[in-house]
Amino acid sequence: MTAAAGARSACFLAAAALSGACATTAQRPVRPASSRAQEVAKLRFFPPPLALAEPEDAIVRIVLPGTTCSGTLVAEDLVLTAHHCVVSLSAAGTYGTEIVDPARVVVELGGDYLPWGNIAAKAIVAPPCGEAGGTGDVALIVLPRKLVGIAPFPVRLDAAPRIGEVIDPAGFGRCATSASGIHRERRSGSAVAALGLGTMTLSASICPGDSGGPAFARGSHEVVGVVSMSAMDGDASTQSPTVMARVDVMRPLFAAARLIADGATKNELPPLSCNR
Repeated sequence: MTAAAGARSACFLAAAALSGACATTAQRPVRPASSRAQEVAKLRFFPPPLALAEPEDAIVRIVLPGTTCSGTLVAEDLVLTAHHCVVSLSAAGTYGTEIVDPARVVVELGGDYLPWGNIAAKAIVAPPCGEAGGTGDVALIVLPRKLVGIAPFPVRLDAAPRIGEVIDPAGFGRCATSASGIHRERRSGSAVAALGLGTMTLSASICPGDSGGPAFARGSHEVVGVVSMSAMDGDASTQSPTVMARVDVMRPLFAAARLIADGATKNELPPLSCNR
C-alpha cells in the first residue's frame, strides 16, 4: 500500500471510533489482504460435463502473476472480487491504477486444496477508485462463457449494510501460522461497527489471500461486500479491524459488467463513477 493509501486507511479507522478488541491491535497497519505467495496448484482436475458442484464452490480463487486473491461467482459469467486484486503492481509492490490484461487472470474453480478446473477472464470492470483499498475496492471479472452447475451467490444491491448487522467473510487466504495449505475458509466476523460512504468496518479473522472474498450477511447467503483491508497479524484466529468495500454503492458497475458479458464493449458504455 502507498503511504497515502495507508494514511487514508488510518484516518478512516480513526473516524470509525472502534473500541474494545480493536484498540489492542491499533499498532498493526490495516492493509490489503491479497497474497504475494506463489502457491499455485500444479494439478488440474476437470469434472465431467454438467457435474454438480457444492454451493461453496461459488467462492473461487483468483490467481495472477505475483498475487492471489479470492472471489465470488455472482452470476453464471461474473466473478466479484476486489479492485486492488486486478491492478498492476510496481516493482516496490505498490498498487497502480491500470487494470491488468484479463488474459493474465485465472479463476480457479472448486479449490478445496486442489481446484477441479480453471477458466480465464474475458474482461475486467472496475470503478476509477479503490485500487489501494476502501471505497471502490470492487471489481467484476467477466468470464468468456457461463458456468453450468455452480449456483451463484446473490448480491444485495438494493440495501446497505446496517450498523450492528453481523457480517462473516470467506476466502482462500492463508496466515503464517496456518497448519494446513491453501483452501476455502469461512472466516469469523462480527457486527458492523461503522459505515463509510462505500465501506463498512468490523472485526474479522483475515489472512493474506482473502482480499476480494465475499462478505456475507450472517443468516443468509447474500453478499454485501468484499474483503478489502485488514490489520492482519499472521494468526487466522485473531479478529482484527477490517474494512470491507460495500457493493450496494456500486450498482452501475454491476450493470456495466452485465452489458459487457452480453456482448457490449467498454467503449460503448458511459464511464463509471465512484459517486452514487
